[in-house]
Amino acid sequence: MPDDDTWRPPPFDPVAALATLQRGLRELGLTEREGRWERRGLVLARAAVEGDAIACGLVRQPARHSPEWQTRRLRSGAELRDWLAEVRRRLAAWGDRDD
Repeated sequence: MPDDDTWRPPPFDPVAALATLQRGLRELGLTEREGRWERRGLVLARAAVEGDAIACGLVRQPARHSPEWQTRRLRSGAELRDWLAEVRRRLAAWGDRDD
């Protein structure tokens, strides 16, 4: 049995984490198109594997032309969960007023 002091979480697998992120975004009602996630024709998020992390972005406000992106690199499962929670929070705040 391993000693509790030596236990470490498994290394971050960005490919598997991207699949988890995609599933989470679909559960939030977003549709994927070429690595970008949208709702009702408005691009809201994007994500792709870059090296040992996931490069993702979330728009500040939904916009049809030239949205302003807030980018982030996810390097752990905890960061992925936090980012999905932020997407969920923003979707709720935007609601239907931005359609």
